Amino acid sequence: MNFARTIGLACLVLLVAGCGQPQRPSYEEDLAAITEFNARYLGAINDEDIATLSSLTTEGHVILIPNREPIVGKAANDAANGSAFERFTFDETWTPVETVIDGDLAFQRGTFTTIAIPRGDGERLEVSGSFMRIYQRQPNGEWRMTRDMFNSSAPVTRNLDDQ
Repeated sequence: MNFARTIGLACLVLLVAGCGQPQRPSYEEDLAAITEFNARYLGAINDEDIATLSSLTTEGHVILIPNREPIVGKAANDAANGSAFERFTFDETWTPVETVIDGDLAFQRGTFTTIAIPRGDGERLEVSGSFMRIYQRQPNGEWRMTRDMFNSSAPVTRNLDDQ
């Protein structure tokens, strides 16, 4: 085999081998996907859409809420959301401050405000504070929330369970 044919064959092998490897999205593409994810998730909270909220979390999702035991797993999270939506309507906003993406995991830190309005008797509750979320890229490339935690900037004198 002559030198030119060997080089040509080597290039063909490298080209074919490279075609099988999916190209990683850029940081900007991942950030845009997480921003779109957050818009869907936040919209689902404000629309009381448990099905969409559930579809945007991993099976092993864990949420850490101040002064409560962790809510572990999709089913427990769905039940907690259902209970909250039975008793309140919500108006929630988020402002991301920092997003770090490293391979198939990302975390985001930011601030939030949640207004919970009782469906029956009771006082409106407004809480502002900070959040930290961990997202996990799924095999299909989509991002899902796998961990969620937040705190209040000011002492909370009562919680949603007191209503």
